[in-house]
Order: sequence, then structure tokens, then C-alpha cells
Amino acid sequence: MTTGKRIREIREKRNLTQEELAKKAGMSKGFLSDVENDKTNIGSQGILRLANELGASVDYLLAGRVTENAKTDQIIIPQELSEAAEELGLSYSATLDLLSTFNSVVARRGTKYRKELTVDGWKKFHEAIKEAFK
Repeated sequence: MTTGKRIREIREKRNLTQEELAKKAGMSKGFLSDVENDKTNIGSQGILRLANELGASVDYLLAGRVTENAKTDQIIIPQELSEAAEELGLSYSATLDLLSTFNSVVARRGTKYRKELTVDGWKKFHEAIKEAFK
């Protein structure tokens, strides 16, 4: 089975249309259709976004391999971030991306700058990140 066929198979199991998945993954419906129909290849960033939105591993999408007993660290999403994400309509993967970005900023600046954000603080941080990557 090809990468495109695995993407389609999972998308259909999740009851998502091409349009819905493409929007969530930040790509056009036509491009997703071409990938699913094996008319074009997809880059690493695109496959990662699709894997996140589909809840699948990149390894599975690319090669059909299922990793057994994968050890994952527990991720704790602060309550304030959870509330902000809900109000902003962020997906789970977008919420994780925002948390990861925040943690990266703190790691670069040092722990003495770390402070817990309020719901409004998370919303402002989200807007600042969106603005920075326009």
C-alpha cells in the first residue's frame, strides 16, 4: 500500500473529508487529493502535519510500519492553555505545538524567566506566534 492510500484509509476511518483534513493540515484540497492518488509526493512538513491531524505515526504513513510498545512521555497541558485552546478553537495538535513553542522559548531564555500564563496570556502568546510566522 502506498503513502497516499494509507492517508486516505485513515482519513476515511476518521470520517474526515479531504477538504476538512486539508484545512486542518494547512494544505489545499487539490494537493491532498494528488497525494492520496499518488500523483505527487509530499514533503516532510506536510507528512508531519497530516500524521498529527490523523493521529498516526509518520513511520506508518510512509512505510506502513507499526511501532509496538512505543514509549511516550506524559504531556501535561496546563488548565489555562486548555481553556485558551478551547476558546481559540485549536486542535489538540495545534495546542501541543503552542505548548512546545512556549517551552522552547523558555528553554532559550532560561528558567528564571518562566512564568505560568493565564488564559489571556496564552491567547496573546498564540497571536504573537501567528504574527511572527505570517
